[in-house]
Amino acid sequence: MKNLYQDILASISQKKKLLAVLIDPDKMAIEKASDFIENVNKSIATHIFIGGSSVADTASEKLVKEIKSLTDLPIILFPGDVNQITNEADALLFLSLISGRHPDYLIGKHVESVSKLRKTNLEVIPTGYILIENGKETSVQRVTGTLPLSRQSTQIISDTAKAGELLGMKLIYLEAGSGAMHPVSAEIISTVKQDLNIPLIVGGGIRNKEQLDKAYKAGADMVVIGTAFEEDESFLNEL
Repeated sequence: MKNLYQDILASISQKKKLLAVLIDPDKMAIEKASDFIENVNKSIATHIFIGGSSVADTASEKLVKEIKSLTDLPIILFPGDVNQITNEADALLFLSLISGRHPDYLIGKHVESVSKLRKTNLEVIPTGYILIENGKETSVQRVTGTLPLSRQSTQIISDTAKAGELLGMKLIYLEAGSGAMHPVSAEIISTVKQDLNIPLIVGGGIRNKEQLDKAYKAGADMVVIGTAFEEDESFLNEL
């Protein structure tokens, strides 16, 4: 597998917009993966993310192995915990929840994961993860015990993203959360993007092509869609 991070940078330099399909191993039955991935392969999706806030042991590895046999798209782990790490994937977003102040999700889980990562060939991509309030409590909020940043606090969100970059993060991920009532606003995306020199990922609450295009126009380099595809696979065809 190529260097996925360099591929992302190359795509951005060529003004290409990236789309990741997020699949939660707890919500995707193995027997349904084939039909779903067939639709993904026909869509404009460029990446597949695998992960969830709380996933049963071995569920991620089994699903990644199955999906890898069905697609040539890069498979990137988007883990909620250490048990979701598997060498079957191509890369790992090494997420640091910089919007919160829980030590486990700033550094604790990362230390715990190192003994496992040493035994893999995964490309590890340090990613600053920023949870933004969307109108309801998210699973990330419940699991991590952290509060999201207010969607009214655009400058704080931008400052947090920039701090992540200065700490050495290679990606910034603005997350409204699974099933968000409000996706990350164009104002937030635009403000953050203007202050960054690294790629910007945006996810949560995007349920139609209009919202997708709005996120791209505001400055998102990659958009992540999960719940919308889970609830309506025809959305893939629309794209």
